[in-house]
Amino acid sequence: MTREKRNTRTSLKDIADRVGVTKMTVSRFMRNPELVSAQTRDKISKAVDELGYIHNRAPAMLSKASSKAIGVLLPSLSNQVFANFTQGIESVTNKRGYEVLLAHYGYNQETEERKVATLLSYHVDGIILTSTKHSENTLKMLKTANVPVVESMELTDHPIDMVVGLDHQEAAYSAVQSMLAKGRTKIAYFGARLDNRTKYRMEGYDRAIVDAGAQKYHFLTPNHSSFTLGRELLARALVECPNLDGIFCTNDDIAIGTILACQEKGIRIPEDISIIGYNALDIGQAISPKLTSVYTPRYEMGETSADILLDRIEGLPNKKKIYDLSFTITKGESS
Repeated sequence: MTREKRNTRTSLKDIADRVGVTKMTVSRFMRNPELVSAQTRDKISKAVDELGYIHNRAPAMLSKASSKAIGVLLPSLSNQVFANFTQGIESVTNKRGYEVLLAHYGYNQETEERKVATLLSYHVDGIILTSTKHSENTLKMLKTANVPVVESMELTDHPIDMVVGLDHQEAAYSAVQSMLAKGRTKIAYFGARLDNRTKYRMEGYDRAIVDAGAQKYHFLTPNHSSFTLGRELLARALVECPNLDGIFCTNDDIAIGTILACQEKGIRIPEDISIIGYNALDIGQAISPKLTSVYTPRYEMGETSADILLDRIEGLPNKKKIYDLSFTITKGESS
């Protein structure tokens, strides 16, 4: 994507022409809105939203050339999954001479919108997002900025530009089917945070349970994942379903917490209850029994996302829009 194309983003003059004021008035509004009359403020603010204006924090001389930097939006800074993903990105950007600007949005679309605006204001050459669900304003800003975009960690049939990920619904379906195939009939789903990927995994769980003619058991919380959360969800599950014989967890943190809680209660794993986690973190292999989990290629998703983004920035041919990196189920001892 050439710099000439990228300079089509909305300017102060475009806003001034839309409102019918001078460019200086718009500039004054951007610096200090209180210096502009309330009526004019409202008109300018409306025009900014309608045109998808992006504030430019980069010096004019830099805005005419590549910044050699990309923006990356992360939903969590404490989750090892996104540390692996970022390492994959930087394995590519370091070799190709690009810097990475990280922004954290905490699984919140409004925060993502604000962080995308900030990254674009520094004239990043491209952006990697870690979701496929975005606000209308975010989509408008990205269209106005006209920079390459990669959505990663999950898949969609209609990406903004390019997408790299895996089918979380299918991965969950396969994991639950493996428990059903071993004769488990009362399987629960433990979910936290309730973000898109947690919901996709629950949809896969639901499909497998319905196909088997079994009963669905959802134990969910909006709280962020932790080992202790596994104990809390297990306590709830055993009240509602005392003869529970299987648990599919939305991530390994909850699964490991559940295994430890079962051991405290004298519940044998996997003889009494089969447990499968998600993401296949290293800690799952350090406990006993070793955790069976869905392996997700986080590092590879980061690598691929960075590679195709930089290729697009540098004008190299790229025919694909959708990159499915798939999944595997590890051979643990907990199922």
